[in-house]
Amino acid sequence: MTRTKLEPPDQAETIALIAELDAYQDTLYPQECRYSLDIGAMTQANVLFAVARTAGGVAIGCGAIVLGTSYGEVKRMYVRPEARGDGAAQSILCVLEHAAHAKGCRSLMLETGPYQPAALAFYGKQGFVRCGAFGDYPEHPLSVFMRKELALEGVAQDVSEA
Repeated sequence: MTRTKLEPPDQAETIALIAELDAYQDTLYPQECRYSLDIGAMTQANVLFAVARTAGGVAIGCGAIVLGTSYGEVKRMYVRPEARGDGAAQSILCVLEHAAHAKGCRSLMLETGPYQPAALAFYGKQGFVRCGAFGDYPEHPLSVFMRKELALEGVAQDVSEA
């Protein structure tokens, strides 16, 4: 069982998760095609950051939403390979969506890559649909853009255990 909640991103365990994500993405995409946030950027007031932990308190996954004026952008979603398939990613995204919605965000956007079929399938199952480039992103063959409208009325708010 995992427990997911909003936490600061600048903790040793979450910094290690982000480093694992970066190392993984280094094997897939050239640096100039990666649009990641560093830890400093994730500590800004407009960023929501969630961490999934085991029952013993070990961080196994994380994710962020950067809140903008017209949408929130999902960033830095990662779950350790050995913890995948147990609902941690869904729990992280659910906590982030509810927190974003509570702050007035009504749509989410994301950019990911085509060499991550599991991530693309996950986002599709969570209601994201492909769209064109947004914000400052260029159209690029190594970018996949997705969007989701948040309509959370009537959805259970307690997602701390999944």
